Amino acid sequence: MLYNTNLSILVLALAAVGTVAYAADAATAAQPASAKPFTGHKLAKNAKITMADARVIAIKAHPGNITDEELENEKGGSGLRYSFDIKDANGTQEVGVDAKTGMVLENKLEGPDPD
Repeated sequence: MLYNTNLSILVLALAAVGTVAYAADAATAAQPASAKPFTGHKLAKNAKITMADARVIAIKAHPGNITDEELENEKGGSGLRYSFDIKDANGTQEVGVDAKTGMVLENKLEGPDPD
């Protein structure tokens, strides 16, 4: 009887692990654009702020859905900037976050000719 109970617990545990692994694979496949590799990843070693932290800062500055993101050398601030395109009901906002300080450097409606 004890053997059957232990075997049942083991089977249930393995089933749970398999379900979690499947869910993780499904979540990875359905990642939004903001979770995919970003342009400028080679510059990340020079940044003090991570992409994940910069996303949080950008969304606080302008709520919406991130449709594009990049890390680039650009004038202003420390010269290293995360740039996010954030779509909302009014259009697409460009939000720039300094990659070394976390300061919002830009928060403006994207014009007809985006970068």
